[in-house]
Amino acid sequence: MAFIDKHAILEKSPTLLLVASLLVVTVGGIVEIAPLFWLENTIEEVEGVRPYSPLELTGRDIYVREGCYVCHSQMIRPMRDEVERYGHYSLAAESMYDHPFQWGSKRTGPDVARVGGRYSDAWHVDHLRDPQSVVPESIMPKYAFLMDAQIEPTHIEPLLKTHRFVGVPYSDEQIDAARADFRAQADPDSDYDGMLERYPGAAVANFDGQPELTEMDALIAYLQILGTMVDFSTFTPDASR
Repeated sequence: MAFIDKHAILEKSPTLLLVASLLVVTVGGIVEIAPLFWLENTIEEVEGVRPYSPLELTGRDIYVREGCYVCHSQMIRPMRDEVERYGHYSLAAESMYDHPFQWGSKRTGPDVARVGGRYSDAWHVDHLRDPQSVVPESIMPKYAFLMDAQIEPTHIEPLLKTHRFVGVPYSDEQIDAARADFRAQADPDSDYDGMLERYPGAAVANFDGQPELTEMDALIAYLQILGTMVDFSTFTPDASR
């Protein structure tokens, strides 16, 4: 009864109630946030996850520019129906170099977190040019204009430097070789060995089948790497976290 009487004092005094509320929120915030300052990393690093290659990073910018994230999430939740449909649930480490990350749950179209390697480059070209030609029930708009939009790595070094500024570990070597790597990834006849050393697992191909380097090449290079960096047959979660 005495406790209820004291609680009534708070309810009758707006100022006292505000002070008490701020005190509770402050203590709760300190308990949740303070331990993070003693952690080296809040994300469990996973073998295989690397920064995007220059062409993949350009393709990702095109993906964001065209609003693909509005209809396609890149987050497979650890639920049985999602894992059976899309593959292994998403790991935070897979998006550690994404600025901004593409997680979400809005799906007008299917999740694309594991789309890399699932379809051929030719399928992606057909799908982007005329989605209904491969998925008749699709309401996705056509992106055929990407095949006519030629691109050059004019600003690729500043782009990599900007991402390094916000924490992506691009080395000086990667930045110096950015233009060459940009072109090499879309040219199977080029000397792309150095590019593959810097970006293991990157797909090398003339993605859209044209002699010109286009936005279609960049976007497909990005789509083909999604979900392929981690070998889940050998992945074991860190139980200490």
